[in-house]
Amino acid sequence: MSRVLPVIDWQRPWLAPLRGRGEAVAAAVASGQTVAGALNAAAGGPVLLAAGPLSFVPQAALPRGEAFEAFVARTASVPTRDHLHDFFSGLIWLEHPALKRHLNELQAAVIGRDGVRPVRGPQRDALTRFDEHGALLTAPAPLWRALRERDWQRLFVDERDLWHRARLRIVGHALLEQLATAPRKPLTAFVHTAGDEAEAGTCAADAWSASTLLPLPVLGMPGWWPANEEAGFYADAAVFRPAKTLPCAGAVAPVY
Repeated sequence: MSRVLPVIDWQRPWLAPLRGRGEAVAAAVASGQTVAGALNAAAGGPVLLAAGPLSFVPQAALPRGEAFEAFVARTASVPTRDHLHDFFSGLIWLEHPALKRHLNELQAAVIGRDGVRPVRGPQRDALTRFDEHGALLTAPAPLWRALRERDWQRLFVDERDLWHRARLRIVGHALLEQLATAPRKPLTAFVHTAGDEAEAGTCAADAWSASTLLPLPVLGMPGWWPANEEAGFYADAAVFRPAKTLPCAGAVAPVY
């Protein structure tokens, strides 16, 4: 076991896409490197932000009183602590740099315009929700329709055979941390309706709102959790909620 990271089961389907770089970074941390140092060594090539090449720096580099997102945009440096949350955040920076750069630029723009408020506004709330608990979905149209309508029976049971043509990738680092340490039925990703545009970091700023993020309980994914082979798994209305009982759009509620 690493001095700062738990044992990670990279064979889990939600972690498998990150396995190559993730195992190398985890091994470097286990050998004594900081998470920031191990991420820098694993970069493989420069990730360019407007302020310059991305680097991971110790958390102490973040000045007191400066917003995290504003600091990243201003310096191209990501303050990184030695624990699992920031480990996964760094992996997503390296695996999906265009997406992370886009999220950071939009966050920094909102902060520059509005300052840091006690309560996030709707755009920053949506950006934060996706950054922490987001997922990218590529899927046939019938699956998208069922997801938009929160028709879980159709999504996961009636159209189950279509999932072999779909791909879900978790990009929210808080959700990855939760899945790596304690996977459980209520854990929920938020999928952006823009799909490929979100991944490429080309969504317009006004494309980020609560209405563009669709909740998806990730352990309902076929092949991701043995218990969902039973159709009754999806009858749990506390997790697979119909649209009319979804939580308030303004609340950041990754688990419900």
